[in-house]
Amino acid sequence: MGQLEQRAAVAVHGLAGLVQVLFFWAHRTEELKLIRRLYDWVLRWAESPYGVWALFVLAFAESSFFPIPPDVLLIALCLGKPARALMFGSVSLLGSVTGGMLGYYIGTALMKTVGQPIIEFYGAEHIFLELQTTFNENSVIAILIAAITPIPYKVFTITAGVCDTPLGTFVMASLVGRGVRFFAVAGLITAFGPKIQSFIDHYFNKLAWTFGVLLVGGFVLIKILL
Repeated sequence: MGQLEQRAAVAVHGLAGLVQVLFFWAHRTEELKLIRRLYDWVLRWAESPYGVWALFVLAFAESSFFPIPPDVLLIALCLGKPARALMFGSVSLLGSVTGGMLGYYIGTALMKTVGQPIIEFYGAEHIFLELQTTFNENSVIAILIAAITPIPYKVFTITAGVCDTPLGTFVMASLVGRGVRFFAVAGLITAFGPKIQSFIDHYFNKLAWTFGVLLVGGFVLIKILL
C-alpha cells in the first residue's frame, strides 16, 4: 500500500471513530440537557460585575475539562461592551492557553487518575488513540487546527502531554491558534451585533449538530494535511 493509500485509510479509520463519538453523545440526552443548563448559567455571568473573571476561568477550565467553550461568554460580553472586545479576546486567550498547560500536565503526570476519566466522559477513547499518532507526526499542525476549530481542545491538550510534545511548541501553537479564534469571534460580534446572540439562542440544538459535523471535518483535515 502506497503512502497516499495509507493516509486515506488512517483518515477513514479516524472518521469512523468520530462518528462513534457523535452517536455516543446523541444518546446521552441527560448530559445534553445538563450542557444546555451550563450554557445558560455561563451566559448569566455576562450580566455580573465579575464577567471578565468568569471569562478567564471558563477559558481556563474548557481547555482541560469543562464542556462549554468560552466563546459563549465572550460573545455576550462583546455585545454588552463592543469597545472592549479586544480586551475580552485577550482574556479568553490568556485563560485558554493557561488552562491548556493544565491539560498538558494532566496528560504528562495524571493521565490514569484524571486524564482517562475526562477522555471517557467525552467518549473520545478512539480519538485519543488516533491523536497520539498524529502528534508524533506533526504536533504543530495538530495543535493549530485544534485551537482554531470547534474540536474539543481538552482532548488535544491532554494528548500533547501524553506524547511529550515540547512545551514551548505547545504554548506557541496554542497562542497562535487560540488567538486567531478568539479575536475573530470578538471582531465578528463587534461587526454584526445582537443578531448573533439571538441566532445562538434560537438554534442551539442545530448548532450542536453543526458542531459535531465540524468536529469530524477538523479531524479529517488533520489527516489530509499530515
